[in-house]
Amino acid sequence: MKIYLDIDVFEAAKRRIRYIFQEYPEVFVWVSGGKDSTVIFHMVYEVAKELGRLPLNVGWIDQEAEWKATEEVVKDIMYNSDVKPFWFQMPIKIFNATSFEQDWLHCWDNAEEHMWMRKKDPISIKENIYKTDRFGELYGKIINAHFPKTKIASFGGVRCEESPARFAGLTGSFTYKDITWGKKNTKYHQTFYPLYDWSYSDIWKAIFDHNWKYNKVYDYQYRYGIDVLNMRISNLHHETALKNLFYLPEVEPDTYNKLTQRMSGVDMAVKMNSDDFFIYKLPFMFSDWREYRDFLVEKLIAKRNQESFRKIFKMQDWEYADHPKYHVILKGQVSAILANDHTGTKLKNLDCRYSTPETRAKKWENAKRSGYERTKRKSKK
Repeated sequence: MKIYLDIDVFEAAKRRIRYIFQEYPEVFVWVSGGKDSTVIFHMVYEVAKELGRLPLNVGWIDQEAEWKATEEVVKDIMYNSDVKPFWFQMPIKIFNATSFEQDWLHCWDNAEEHMWMRKKDPISIKENIYKTDRFGELYGKIINAHFPKTKIASFGGVRCEESPARFAGLTGSFTYKDITWGKKNTKYHQTFYPLYDWSYSDIWKAIFDHNWKYNKVYDYQYRYGIDVLNMRISNLHHETALKNLFYLPEVEPDTYNKLTQRMSGVDMAVKMNSDDFFIYKLPFMFSDWREYRDFLVEKLIAKRNQESFRKIFKMQDWEYADHPKYHVILKGQVSAILANDHTGTKLKNLDCRYSTPETRAKKWENAKRSGYERTKRKSKK
């Protein structure tokens, strides 16, 4: 249930940010070049200036295969004299959703310097000392490495509107004192999302009201008729943002040329149209989506990744067999296969979107049974 207050979302977010500054001796803002991170940076920056808490720690994990427009927006922030920049251009690996042969892009790999999308910036952090090369694990490890045993708050631009799972996660449990709009990381480190109750229209109003510089890729997406709720800025081969590739050659031709040389699968994906790459209609030779899905796993997916898909599909078949949207879930599984999403990002999104009390009960039942099975096996040893 939503409870409406007598203040607007902008002022509410400002109050939340001020409170976090009062509670934490150190704060850190993560940016991505997207609209939400643009707003959270400027709002936190304004409060930091107001409270005399500059310079402001700002971080960006540069995934190399980025829009040129994204780099320009973030670079403008990193070179702000009131910012302490944590711009990471270091070896990490990012999933490649455009190829069944090259599963990963090894960003900023020194052995592949001759193929880099662009040169590293002079002020960036170039060595990975964080004991992981996986993008999602880096945020907490970076904070722990640079602020050991320091009470610190990270700010991010996550909003509930974008995902039912985010809504549940940011309203269902306490992160710090009576705050729910965040997540606990460690004893010393929590992440907060002061924009959690904003709509996309609130984001754009704030940007235009304050004349903040934003990523111009959004303008191109708007011209291409992309729904405002589906506009996304991320690395160019991300499994949930592949549609960006179909207009990349027109928007940033130089970026496109470099990307095709950097990664296998990109040029083929772009030369196909959206209807060919993202199957919307069941091919006539298959009786249903499940048969088509199993055929693709057998014939299209590399042997090294087949078991990952089969394991997830087996679980989802059991959980959703009686679900009224089961056929939609099967189509989503086909989409995940075509994006070679063996890490399960799109498949997890299906769970978030279509889960019900019944499917969650089944998932919990399976988790308990799996735990029992593991305990039983250990006891036999």
